[in-house]
Amino acid sequence: MQKGPRGRFGAGETAFGIKARKPVPYAFVLDALAGLPVRTRPMFGCLAVYVGERIVFALRDKVDHPEDNGVWLATTREHHESLQKEFPAMRSIGVLGKDVTGWQMLPADSGDFEEAALRACELVAAGDARIGKRPGEKRRER
Repeated sequence: MQKGPRGRFGAGETAFGIKARKPVPYAFVLDALAGLPVRTRPMFGCLAVYVGERIVFALRDKVDHPEDNGVWLATTREHHESLQKEFPAMRSIGVLGKDVTGWQMLPADSGDFEEAALRACELVAAGDARIGKRPGEKRRER
């Protein structure tokens, strides 16, 4: 809220009462997808990344539960084993609960994080069906 002639604003506010945008976590991921029909949307405190109509990633860099920061892959259980071979550090996401979900993550604190995230971008750009889901489309989890 503005106070006085010099203007002081609350955390995350601008002169026009619009919330300031958070910086894009792991912006190199979006750079690697340049040339594809990419759009982003906020999702549960993360940044969801869509290519066309498919959600492919969620980018998370938050203070709470830092062990779950990284690139989340939108996939299905049937693809976990083959993706694990490509991404040995890939794992389930703790904040999503104890059950294994379709979402898996490339943890930001792994030694090969950037390399793995860029490889995931290559797979998406190549149209690899193991990464990406159409929102609202029901898939049978195995």
